[in-house]
Amino acid sequence: MNGARSDRWNRFHWGHCLAVAAGAVVLAGCAAEPDCRELRLAGQRAMIRGEYGAARGLFLEVHQQVPEDAINLHDLGDCCQYFAREQFFRQNTAAALREVDAAIEYYQRSVNAHPGLQAALVGKNIALELKGQFEEALAVAEWAAEFVGPAAKQQIFLAREMEERGDLDAARLRLLQAVAMEPGNAAAHEELGFFYRRIDEHSLALRHLTRANRLDPTRPRAAAALRELGAPVRPPQPRQ
Repeated sequence: MNGARSDRWNRFHWGHCLAVAAGAVVLAGCAAEPDCRELRLAGQRAMIRGEYGAARGLFLEVHQQVPEDAINLHDLGDCCQYFAREQFFRQNTAAALREVDAAIEYYQRSVNAHPGLQAALVGKNIALELKGQFEEALAVAEWAAEFVGPAAKQQIFLAREMEERGDLDAARLRLLQAVAMEPGNAAAHEELGFFYRRIDEHSLALRHLTRANRLDPTRPRAAAALRELGAPVRPPQPRQ
């Protein structure tokens, strides 16, 4: 990032610093280990490629270095949840439930390490529903009802955490994962488009904002941003 871009970025973020300071202390455990951040980024890249076994191995390496890193605990929960779904599809219920239990444990440890980490709350709710523990899932949903939604939303929450801390590489990977997980999710494309716009990657911003507008023309932010960029906008279709 060049000097002018860096200045713009610093001005954009100065208002967030006090709000995230306490959370950053908890979430920045990887800074203590030189290999930790790169291992986690490599794990995210593996997740985007669908290589969940490799991703889990990388996240476990981070876990050995920093056992109570909240975001890494969340990522381990995600991996277990993916493996659980695979086992359910294979009708191996016992193995699936073991993975679900592991996912719930990792998500809960993530919440314990950083109670404000919304992605871990969402992940735990999804895992509980997957297991069929409907009463427990409802209790978690009541705690964070407005955040319950598709799995891509977890990655969007984490991307915001990373961006507020100034870790743009990690934020980008989270948003790319959200789009890879749910390519038809207009909100994920919109979030990625605005991220690229903030870091002056205008061609990529245009691509994802256009995709968001095509998927859901009723989203006003994407439409307004496209107009500002001089790009065509798909209007909402009239109701039949």
